[in-house]
Amino acid sequence: MFTRIQKRACFYFAVAVFVSLLASSLRAQTVGATVSGTVADSSGSVIPNAQVTIRNTETGSVTTVTSSSQGFYVAPNLQPGDYEIRIAASGFATTQSRVKLEVGAQPLLNVSLQPGNVTQSVEVKDSPADVELASSQISEVVDAQTVRELPLNGRDWTQLAILQPGVAAVRTEKAVAVGADRGNRGYGVQITIAGARPQQNNYRLDGISINDYSNGAPGSVVGLNLGVDAIQEFSVVTSNYSAEYGRTSGGVINAISRAGTNQFHGSVYEFFRNSALDARNFFDRAQIPPFKRNQFGASAGGPITKDRTFIFGDYEGLRQSLGFTSIGQVPSPAARATASPATQPYLIFYPLPNGPTPAGSLTGQYSLVGQQITPEDYFTVRGDHRISDKDALHGSYMFDNGTFTQPDSLNDIFLRSHTRRQSGSGETTHTFSPTLINTVRFGISRVAADINGSAPGPVAAGNDPKLGVVPGQNAPSLITAGIITFGGGVNGPSAYHYGWTSIQAYDDAFLTKGKHFLKFGFAFERMRNNILALSNPSGLFRFNSVATFMAGQANEFDASVPGTTSPRNMRQNLFAGYLQDDIHLGPYLTFNLGLRYEMATVPTEVNGKLSTLRSLTDAQPHLGDPYFSNPTTKNFEPKIGFAWDPFHTGTTSIRGAFGFFDSLPLPYQFELLSSLAAPFLELGSAVPLPPGAFPNGSFSLISASPSALRQTYIQPNPSRNYVMQWNLFLERQIVKNLTVTAGYVGTRGIHQPFRSDDVNTVLPTATPQGLLWPTPRNSGTKLNPNVGQIAALAWTGHSYYDGLQLQVVKRMSHGLQSQSSFTYSKAIDDGSASLAGDPFANSISGLFFFDERSRRGPADFNIGKNFVQNLIWIAPAVQSLHGPLAWAANGWELGGIFQASDGLPFTPLVGGDPLGLKNTAPYDVPDRVPGCGSPTRLQYNIPAQGQVQYINLSCFASPNPLTRLGNVTRNSLTGPGLKNLDLSIFKNNKIPAISEAFNVQFRAEFFNILNFTNFAPPSSGKTLFPVTGGTTPITGAGLVTSTQTASRQIQVALKISW
Repeated sequence: MFTRIQKRACFYFAVAVFVSLLASSLRAQTVGATVSGTVADSSGSVIPNAQVTIRNTETGSVTTVTSSSQGFYVAPNLQPGDYEIRIAASGFATTQSRVKLEVGAQPLLNVSLQPGNVTQSVEVKDSPADVELASSQISEVVDAQTVRELPLNGRDWTQLAILQPGVAAVRTEKAVAVGADRGNRGYGVQITIAGARPQQNNYRLDGISINDYSNGAPGSVVGLNLGVDAIQEFSVVTSNYSAEYGRTSGGVINAISRAGTNQFHGSVYEFFRNSALDARNFFDRAQIPPFKRNQFGASAGGPITKDRTFIFGDYEGLRQSLGFTSIGQVPSPAARATASPATQPYLIFYPLPNGPTPAGSLTGQYSLVGQQITPEDYFTVRGDHRISDKDALHGSYMFDNGTFTQPDSLNDIFLRSHTRRQSGSGETTHTFSPTLINTVRFGISRVAADINGSAPGPVAAGNDPKLGVVPGQNAPSLITAGIITFGGGVNGPSAYHYGWTSIQAYDDAFLTKGKHFLKFGFAFERMRNNILALSNPSGLFRFNSVATFMAGQANEFDASVPGTTSPRNMRQNLFAGYLQDDIHLGPYLTFNLGLRYEMATVPTEVNGKLSTLRSLTDAQPHLGDPYFSNPTTKNFEPKIGFAWDPFHTGTTSIRGAFGFFDSLPLPYQFELLSSLAAPFLELGSAVPLPPGAFPNGSFSLISASPSALRQTYIQPNPSRNYVMQWNLFLERQIVKNLTVTAGYVGTRGIHQPFRSDDVNTVLPTATPQGLLWPTPRNSGTKLNPNVGQIAALAWTGHSYYDGLQLQVVKRMSHGLQSQSSFTYSKAIDDGSASLAGDPFANSISGLFFFDERSRRGPADFNIGKNFVQNLIWIAPAVQSLHGPLAWAANGWELGGIFQASDGLPFTPLVGGDPLGLKNTAPYDVPDRVPGCGSPTRLQYNIPAQGQVQYINLSCFASPNPLTRLGNVTRNSLTGPGLKNLDLSIFKNNKIPAISEAFNVQFRAEFFNILNFTNFAPPSSGKTLFPVTGGTTPITGAGLVTSTQTASRQIQVALKISW
């Protein structure tokens, strides 16, 4: 009999063998370039059977294709690099040209042959225009020089995606710091592309999807994705990608690793940062928090067998000790004097204020200077082998391991998180004939993450079980409106353990037939997502205000019942196939027609531990399969586009496209929903908490009552979730190496995920004045009194995006390379969450499922105007100097990135639960006061020295009555904008005595060199009024307490390359 492990091994082996034998394919995951064009004579008549020979000048590999009866030729899936192209036909002189191919590029090279002997050669010296003439998709490439020579804080290559129009970083993503929030949402840098949610993007390395367990950007525990010296280049596809791309309805970031060539090449380097070189952040105290970072490594590559076998490897290490300043409010001495006996023992976890404390106020400002310690190691290797002129293969492997340790927000205990990432891929390409090529690929991507573990810290009481309320546990978490959250004692903070494995197989075929270039294929992905969630193991109390905390009157208690925690092991399969036909109606007009089918099975759990309410009012959940009905079985995605050269010069292109793109219900959407649902985890909540229950009378209220347990609701019969995209662009080469692109991109998302952390709430009554809840507060009945919290996911949302984009690109010539990108856009939705109710710091976790109008507003990641400029300038050599003067004057290089953009939106709030929702995610908004002027403006040293007021409090008032929802709409305020300039200065020192390529490079990189203070939107300061209402805002209301970017920081480096 086979064991379970043996059966799994046989299954995966069978899938790999099956896929490798297919003759169909899925270009959806290929990363190579495609060269195509029409071969004609001087009169314009097409020339069939012309031989097109394409040779990689770095590796010697040769690809040969022939032109069709229509004179059309295609050479697909070419490794990015420098190529020599020779086109020969009987009776004509051979034409020879050189071209540089980039990842995913599709240059159209039309050739006119002159009469003559085939042994005669005509060299075409002019490179093709930088205009897209063959594809309607909108994309741009970040090349090797840009990746390695622009300033990058942390050397994370994915950050350079924002250089493209339509792309923006979500600067309100949760901080890589205290708590599990960032870890649960993924550690990579989250970006929005053409108004899409970050989880709707797809990151690929060597043709394999490397999205993490959150379906977000790849990244280590420190929030970076290392490997600058391991990446050859990458492309960013922002709109209307063809049927070959899948698993995404947002954008595609498509990277290829560096490969060895016929020349030995490599580098050793160290990048060094120290706080002694940095400027003080606006919120730093007198002394800058200490900071040291060393990034060091080496890379090398070359031939094992010339023209046939190559290898490349890279190692990078990071050692970081990062100081940080955290600012918030803590109980003042006046508040402490009023503390009840129940509260008094827990005040030890709150330090006294060390900042402004208004007389008589219950809170004062507290600044913590903490230290985050991080070691990280990154390694990658790639091998390429050309078996014959018809067969080639390559494989790559990546490994990354990182850990960080730091104090919690109040410096009570230590927190620790760890990530371990691996990915590997193998690809083989076979040429059946000059018109038929097939590629097979297999890959695995794995991520293990241990998030928010804890250890004893400076406050001994954090490890004292006498302060615990759950048997065997230490002090509980304390969340109080208006002050810093205490996350709990040792082993008290919620902790999560993820194990994500994606096993992928693809087969891709490319067929040229007449004027048609056909791409067709198949894809398979097996997803394994294991999660162990330790949610509120020591319990969590919520207080509506500082006053109720001092009085010991908690509004809510949540805790896991000991002994009920167990892992969830989710499994899901994805199948896809597509057909793409690029029809070249002539040298100057191409139609792109595509159809993709992509479906995913409904997630299952290996032990059947799935639980969901079929209706929000059910008393008992449905257990086991099916989790929900499958909405993906009819996911056919048609796409159409065109590219037209109206002047027949190769320097102008008009492109347009429309297509459907599915957003699949993948495991990340169900991680927290599945792992935190009763009966397989008993996570209880008591809301409102009876008087006197805090602290020790609370646990019995949930452990003895099934009606207090958390449940999950997943829409049982969801509709298909898809996004429609359309675009129209004009691209023009003004002069050689200078191209201008302008256009419009629009999208509409249908049946987008709507995620709320708790929908089990008291329902309101619609009145002419707005939504009104029962009076007095907390007198209403929850929607489902049979259960506790109900975390919900339904595919009922909608999204809208309109964007105007402008780009000016100056390719490298005369030592100068430049790119300017501008986007003017608006993204609107009725909820931006997929994985958790609050994916970003400006999100609201408990939006009302019953009132779409109250949810509609700018998306959480909306940025209205965004301008990004980057350039690289190599100073011309001064030939007249010699000796030391020549050394000092020559070899200089500059690089820079400037960004100016609008701020991100946010919503002002009323603290606590003034509406009487009686759930675990209450929220309310104030009323807007008519005629008050601008609701936001920066006011320095208000209300006290060193503080910054951003929200104009006179523009808002508590609703009257308090149980009426205020009239402020979601995300109606906009946070401060951003201006930032990063600059790098290099001194290159060529040493030809060693080798022609040997260079010793000294680098100095200045991040935020002009020291702009880019304030972040208010965090705790967005809560304006207490739960009791009134006209007096709470202390700290409207204050900004952090910045979006660091102050000026300086990095120096030494890099030796050959």
